[in-house]
Amino acid sequence: MIATFQILDPLRERTGAELKVEIVDRARVLGFDLCRIATADAPRHGEEFRAWLREGAAGEMDWMARGEEKRCDPQQVLPGARSVIVVALNYWQGEQTASPATGRIARYAWGDDYHEVMLTKLEQLDAFLIEHGGIQKCYVDTGPVLERDHAAEAGIGWHGKSTMLIDPKLGTWFFLAEILTTLALPPDAPQPARCGSCQRCITACPTGAITEPHRLDARRCISYLTIELKGSIPLELRPLIGDRIYGCDDCLDACPWNRFASVSREASFAAGPATTMTLRDYLALDDAKFRELFRRSPIKRIKRRGFLRNVCVALGNVGNHADLSALETAAVDPEPLIAEHATWAIERIHARLSVRSPDEPGHAII
Repeated sequence: MIATFQILDPLRERTGAELKVEIVDRARVLGFDLCRIATADAPRHGEEFRAWLREGAAGEMDWMARGEEKRCDPQQVLPGARSVIVVALNYWQGEQTASPATGRIARYAWGDDYHEVMLTKLEQLDAFLIEHGGIQKCYVDTGPVLERDHAAEAGIGWHGKSTMLIDPKLGTWFFLAEILTTLALPPDAPQPARCGSCQRCITACPTGAITEPHRLDARRCISYLTIELKGSIPLELRPLIGDRIYGCDDCLDACPWNRFASVSREASFAAGPATTMTLRDYLALDDAKFRELFRRSPIKRIKRRGFLRNVCVALGNVGNHADLSALETAAVDPEPLIAEHATWAIERIHARLSVRSPDEPGHAII
């Protein structure tokens, strides 16, 4: 794509409205699907966020509490901030046939790490803003900002009952990123909420993590359990994880607005070969092979110990006799977290596949 920008007199200072037009145009050329502006005010749901933290619903995500004050006040992130530029990038890659033998990975992690893909684009916008006197802070899901609040204020989408943002054209399949800037830019209007009485996302959650509309208990969320939780997955929740090995898309899949979603223009998000491996083949990965396989993927952040823990749980739920040998090797892995979950998976498979013969009491047929 050839970059074409509105040409203005380089010696004349832009008005906020003119600068906004150039920002939106550049964002489009860089590949972003939406670019909208909010004022750098305190987020609308700051108090709800504080209450959520006090309830312990964030689980082990201590970094959220450490950044509590900043998340509720953009001025503590960037003194003098006047605007928040919010961009959205579609990552929908269409349907992919899944098999219990391969496990399920959340769509956002099929391809390259979105943090790196989006930050490269943001840095180009930041350079343009610096030329016009702006001081910025750029974040791709990494900074102390309540990004969905700012995105909703900017009109990127509205707050769905699953807590995910929804846009009529993109559905739920998009990443967010923000640029806090000292430049004053005309804000956009929010979108009206269009969920109505629909609660499909709530009923679709396998673990009941969406406790009520707009309320998520992260401690029960499969994305939290398979990504953010660093230790052992609670025994009572393991069977509910099914064949999911990194994240969960069930509440997103259930949203009827996704019928309008189109395939992303961003080639970096296309599914890589790592998403088609069998579950038991993942167990053969040592640290070096894991790092090489997932070097460009967001999956690398949970490291081998976290990923193989998830694989063992999935095999415990959907595996069969052919998976036992790989699990037995994993059960003596030097990493205790992997060994523990592998032992649990072996017991689950034996319990599921063993059938007591009426003629031979106590004899198990596998």
